[in-house]
Amino acid sequence: MAVAIITGASRGFGRALAEALAGRGWDLVLDARSAGPLEEAAAALRRHGGAVTALAGDVADGGHRRELVAAARELGGLDLLVNNAGVLGSVPLAPLGTYSLDDFRAALEVNVVAPLGLVQEALPLLRAAPAGTVVCLSSDAAAEAYGTWGGYGATKAALDQLSAVLAVEEPGLRVWAVDPGGMRTGMLAAAEPDEDLSGVPRPEDVVPAFLLLFDRRPASGRYAAPSLLESASGPVLQDARGEVR
Repeated sequence: MAVAIITGASRGFGRALAEALAGRGWDLVLDARSAGPLEEAAAALRRHGGAVTALAGDVADGGHRRELVAAARELGGLDLLVNNAGVLGSVPLAPLGTYSLDDFRAALEVNVVAPLGLVQEALPLLRAAPAGTVVCLSSDAAAEAYGTWGGYGATKAALDQLSAVLAVEEPGLRVWAVDPGGMRTGMLAAAEPDEDLSGVPRPEDVVPAFLLLFDRRPASGRYAAPSLLESASGPVLQDARGEVR
């Protein structure tokens, strides 16, 4: 059975992706900061029949990251690591001229340092997997200059670069930085409290783009979910274990 670690999995995109993978028979190790919502999500996912380990904690804590990888090892290994957990930084968003440096440091710790730390912990298991894969959630703010999004965007740009270099250093893995596009999440609502988000895609609408990546296993690189969905008519090449279907 394939095993995935998904951070930030109690709600939003992480929760939606966990639901999709559980429905495909994956075993899961899930992380979130709040124990109650995380366990509620895990209980719902267990109804699919797979193993679901829920570990509440802060991904910025090295001990918690080690617990996540140890839990995957107990399930038999690790095929997929999804670095989804993230923070905005200053809330409400602020221009760089007044951006809190303490908030920026905290965002760097969660959005950049923690994903790298988790990758370092997980690499032995990922290298041993038949088709080890790392997914890092990116953002269009990593590549475009939007006012007040500079702090968050800088952390995502740094994560994109880490992903690109990791792909070069670990050619046996797939390493994808994926921009999901706008999603109707609590994070976006906090970032843009005055915006009408009713027309923004839900996380469940974006998950199929990630499933296409898992099925087709294209080369490591940076991908955008809307473009992936436009290519949905292409052939499925491989499953999560790297076997041609």
